[in-house]
Amino acid sequence: MEELSVEEQKLIELAKKATDNSYSPYSHFRVGAALRLDDGTEIIGANQENAAFPVTLCAERTAIFAAQAQYPEHAVMQLAIAARNEDGFMPMPTAPCGSCRQVILEVENRYKQPIRLYLYGADVVYVVDSIKDILPLNFDSDSM
Repeated sequence: MEELSVEEQKLIELAKKATDNSYSPYSHFRVGAALRLDDGTEIIGANQENAAFPVTLCAERTAIFAAQAQYPEHAVMQLAIAARNEDGFMPMPTAPCGSCRQVILEVENRYKQPIRLYLYGADVVYVVDSIKDILPLNFDSDSM
């Protein structure tokens, strides 16, 4: 964490705080996300579970969809993700699931702008410059 800028650390802290907003009565796995738009606006998201698991939404998608609904003219520049269970924050970072990776890819392509990812773990933080770095063989409009 100490190698990151103050703004990057702030975004990670927002993601950690967003875990408080998780509704996860089944898994007890609380995930928070925080993103920053190109105008500096910050938006948080948290995972929302449901007894019918297919209608559950991840923290990353709740934050991205909120940003897209409220500020469609602004590109997402950064996205931080943090996760904790009943024992506390995970020691190693939690990466976005496949559905979230696809959504992040679509947003990168929409704005022609990579999204810098900060994957928080209590022991280490991974910084990824673009979702394409962890989703190299991707499916997008060029695939159709």
